[in-house]
Amino acid sequence: MVLPVALLPVALGGCIRTAASIVTFPVKAAGQGIDWATTSQDEADRNYGRKVRKQEAREGREAKKQAEQQAKRDREARRRDRD
Repeated sequence: MVLPVALLPVALGGCIRTAASIVTFPVKAAGQGIDWATTSQDEADRNYGRKVRKQEAREGREAKKQAEQQAKRDREARRRDRD
């Protein structure tokens, strides 16, 4: 009889932890949902930096394309002037 009573706290320990997990789950789930729904300042900064880098890359490609087109027009103009 003493042995089963001595094991009772060990056996109930799992039940208490499970009950505590069930009680705190909605709070944790709501917190996670809010975290997913909102943007932290760090995330906003990272997203803004990504947006700026993409814009700069796009502008760089456009400038390179315009420079190539201008060089082509210059070559054609020099060729016409020679002929």
